[in-house]
Amino acid sequence: MQEWISGLFADPELLRMGHRQRRADANLGMGWIYYGLARLIRPRRVVVIGSYRGFVPLVLGRALQDNGEAGEVVFVDPSMVDDFWTEPEAVDAHFAGHGVTNVRHHLATTQAFVETEAYGALDHVGIVFIDGWHTAEQARFDHEAFRDRLTPDGVTLFHDSLRGGRVSVYGPERAYERTVKDYVDELRRDDRLQVLDLDFKNGLSLVRRA
Repeated sequence: MQEWISGLFADPELLRMGHRQRRADANLGMGWIYYGLARLIRPRRVVVIGSYRGFVPLVLGRALQDNGEAGEVVFVDPSMVDDFWTEPEAVDAHFAGHGVTNVRHHLATTQAFVETEAYGALDHVGIVFIDGWHTAEQARFDHEAFRDRLTPDGVTLFHDSLRGGRVSVYGPERAYERTVKDYVDELRRDDRLQVLDLDFKNGLSLVRRA
């Protein structure tokens, strides 16, 4: 595993975007949580919404491969930051270059993806990782789109969930305020749910049924 992590972090872009990764000691940071949950829950599939260069899909894909049960990662990203995710062959090569071959990318927003046959056939989701457009409204849409497809022991993870701030990753002309925290605070008041916050960087919140 350490050799795989060292190979992963040979790409400096996979050290970005706030998961507390560190190359010096081959440390996945919060990635250990993602990996551990996937090994513990052993889901048939996970859903990842948004990823700059694929750190979370790679970690979850590796975990599912290590489970040895043919699990897959459904990765939804419209490639709004740049054109990194626009060419299917290049996307497959990016993941395969890190030894992960079970990521199925959909070049779409969540709004567009829910209109597809792939979404209609989606079930038995064990983990949903929400890290797309960081507003309360979009976080709500992403959560509600997959909430009823979660397994009983399934969990939803919200990245950048504890702090606001200006988001400019899409360029200064498309900068906006991060408000995911507002939606997570709403979920916290729902006694049907359990919410666990991890206060690293801008935060990670794990949500599951009570």
